[in-house]
Amino acid sequence: MDKCIAILLLCLATTITCAAQQYEKFINIYKSLSDSSQTEKIYHQLALQGNIPFVENDSVLFLYSGNAQTISWMGDFNGWGRDFKLNTSGQKIKGTNIWYWKAKFPDNARLDYKIVINGNNWILDPANPHQQWSGVGGGSPNSEIRMPNYKSDDLFEQSTKQKGILKKDVLFNSNQLGYQITYNVYLPFDYQTSQNYPVLYVTDGYEYLHENMGNMQTTLDFLIESKKIKPLVVVFVDNREPVNRGNNRRMQELAMNEKYLNFFVQELIPEIEQNYAVSKQASQRGILGTSMGGLTAAYFAFSKPDVFGLCAIQSPAFWFKPEIYSLCNNQDNPPIKIMMTTGNIHDTKEGTDKMKSILDKNTCNYQLKEVPEGHSWGNWRNLLDDVLVYFFPVN
Repeated sequence: MDKCIAILLLCLATTITCAAQQYEKFINIYKSLSDSSQTEKIYHQLALQGNIPFVENDSVLFLYSGNAQTISWMGDFNGWGRDFKLNTSGQKIKGTNIWYWKAKFPDNARLDYKIVINGNNWILDPANPHQQWSGVGGGSPNSEIRMPNYKSDDLFEQSTKQKGILKKDVLFNSNQLGYQITYNVYLPFDYQTSQNYPVLYVTDGYEYLHENMGNMQTTLDFLIESKKIKPLVVVFVDNREPVNRGNNRRMQELAMNEKYLNFFVQELIPEIEQNYAVSKQASQRGILGTSMGGLTAAYFAFSKPDVFGLCAIQSPAFWFKPEIYSLCNNQDNPPIKIMMTTGNIHDTKEGTDKMKSILDKNTCNYQLKEVPEGHSWGNWRNLLDDVLVYFFPVN
């Protein structure tokens, strides 16, 4: 028997934890295997059952069927190719077009990945229907794997009766920036102009709202209806150019850009406070962002702690502007309430750990949430309820 076939079937056999009859079936296939045609049958059987990748406890068997010279798997687990220590090259079983790669991950991880054919053709896993949109600044699907003990809040899938209203694509001429921007405003169910609602400003607003990425409106509706958070107003600022949505200005606007900060403080916040019933207290005003937006959230809050008393930082790109650490390391700043989240699989753990040591010295109330995931919207979306409940709990 070919050694690769034996390895593959041993992996399959040892991961079967269903009924004894099914286990014996796989053992019998393994024992009676005389040619590689059985491997093709096993692959198609697993594909029909939705068992590719094949997962058991902390072990994963990735499989691909197709004609190729080389196959590899790229994803959160190897930093999308940046981690050269992890060999993700597939092995081809002799006499077949079946390729496999076996790996171990934390049993509660959630990971994005793609298959790479011949070194340059990146595709979704054709045998895996589960996908997660990712890619800050654009958005495209990746294949997704959820390990057995991964727990999802899935609040973005909840159905609610009390839905908020979204004021879409409000156009604003910014003198500070010298160009137009657009933003969307979420108003909670039964919004009353006689109240003063907490307010949260969100960068990368298009992606936080997108149903395949943040889907934040659904999470807000559910948390407010279930009385897990106070009703609040949320301003989603779009970093894309209004007349050319393909031009995303986030890498300029969110890179500790003083003009962008002045736009918020001198133009956008007064505009919102003039038109909507929101609190003018810093303790009721927050800023939220992910990646470059996480860098910006920290920059905004520590530059203007009298304006932003709440700061939500998701997988921050502190590496892009290391001077952020010096800015935040100021014990004379007024207290800020901070929520910081990161994945620990090729995400931003190193930077958040460094920031944590700084926050420990300062007059900040903060929480740090770490999850076994990568730099992905699946990560950020699943933690939105933690952020919102921390900032806007029902008393």
